[in-house]
Amino acid sequence: MPHATFPTSLGTCAIAWADSGLTRFLLPDPERRSGGDTEAEPPDWVRAIVNRVQRHLAGEWQDFSDVRYDFKRVGEFNHSVLQATLSIKCGQTVTYGEIATSLGLPAAASRAIGSALGANPWPLLIPCHRVIAATGKMTGFSGPGGVSTKVRLLAIEGAQLVTE
Repeated sequence: MPHATFPTSLGTCAIAWADSGLTRFLLPDPERRSGGDTEAEPPDWVRAIVNRVQRHLAGEWQDFSDVRYDFKRVGEFNHSVLQATLSIKCGQTVTYGEIATSLGLPAAASRAIGSALGANPWPLLIPCHRVIAATGKMTGFSGPGGVSTKVRLLAIEGAQLVTE
């Protein structure tokens, strides 16, 4: 599967694609090195997404809901959760329970929502970092840096964060 790494203001991100759409996106990880000889030159449509990610992480907010994702690589439930998450705009947060309710599920399904978001192959692009606990606490972020990365992404996006 073709992939490429690219610099951002937060560090090196990675992106992978197929003819069917984006297959993976990785946030900056201090351990990541460029892919060297295994990297491919992104096609124009992927290069445009790379440019938007760079602009977003530099503070020029982008909406990635129009990106062509290869959803056939995730199960039906995860797909529905990720689709619902795409509607959360920059600067906003919702709870796991609110996503459950939007899908016609009881708020008690929030753990299942959290599991689906923890398996999100496109963090940042599908904004799982905008989903918080019902108490307002920053919980659960599977990307590099964990919750501190989640808070940093929300701060870049101008979200009102509650301090404890």
